[in-house]
Amino acid sequence: MPAVRIGIGGWTYEPWRGTFYPDGLPQKRELEYVGQTLTATEINATYYGRQSAKSWENWAKAVPDGFQFAVKGSRFIVMKSKLAEAGEGIANFHAQGFAALGDKLGPILWMFMARMRFDRDDMGPFLKLLPEKQDGIPLRHVIEPRHESFRDEAFFDLCRDHNVAVVYGDDEEFPLIDVDTADFRYARLQRMNDEVPTGYDRKSLDRFADLIKGWKKDSYIFMINGAKVRAPAAALALQQRLGIAQA
Repeated sequence: MPAVRIGIGGWTYEPWRGTFYPDGLPQKRELEYVGQTLTATEINATYYGRQSAKSWENWAKAVPDGFQFAVKGSRFIVMKSKLAEAGEGIANFHAQGFAALGDKLGPILWMFMARMRFDRDDMGPFLKLLPEKQDGIPLRHVIEPRHESFRDEAFFDLCRDHNVAVVYGDDEEFPLIDVDTADFRYARLQRMNDEVPTGYDRKSLDRFADLIKGWKKDSYIFMINGAKVRAPAAALALQQRLGIAQA
C-alpha cells in the first residue's frame, strides 16, 4: 500500500504554543509532539545552513517509526546562476549527516527562485548531480519550480529520467504544475485562511483528499504557508479524511 504522510513546515513556531501544542509543553518536546500527532515535517533549517551530526541524531530519536522528515536543499545551491556547476555544494550538502535519520528520511526538496527559468542544458546536468544514495540510504528528490517556463514536456521528461518529483503547489503567487514524474508525489499547500479554523474549508480539504487518493503512490503533503497558525489543524483535518490520523 502507498504511504501517505501529512505534515507541516518545521516545528518551532511560537503561535502554535497553546493552539497546537498543549499549554505547558516544554519547547524541547515540540518535535516529539509533532511526531505523536502528524506523520511528517519539512526541515527549514537546512535551507539556511548545515546542521550538526548531533541534531540529526536527536531529531531521529524524537519521532516514532513511520514518521519522515523532508529536507530542504541549501539556498546556496538553488540560488546559483548555473545549477550545473553546483556539484561541490551538492556533495557537501549531502555529507552533513542526515543519513542518521535512516528510514525517517523523506525527500530532499529543491525550491527554485521565482526568477529561475527552465533551461534544459542546465537542468539536465543538475539532475545528474543529485545522488541516488547517501551512506547507503536511498534518496528521493523533488523540485519546486516557481516559473511558468517549467511547464514544459522537456522538463517533465528530465524529471522522469531521474525519478524526480515536481511539487504540486497550491499557491497564490506561483504556477500550479500538476505532473506525475516519479514514484512518489509531493504537495505544498499554501493558501490557508486565518478565519477558517482548519485553514482550508471543508470543500477544499475534501478535494485534496480525493486528489491524493487518486495518486495511488507514496505521497507527502505539507501545510506550510498562508495562515501558518492554522497549518497543524489543516494537516490533522486532512489526515482524518485519509484515515491516517495519529491520534
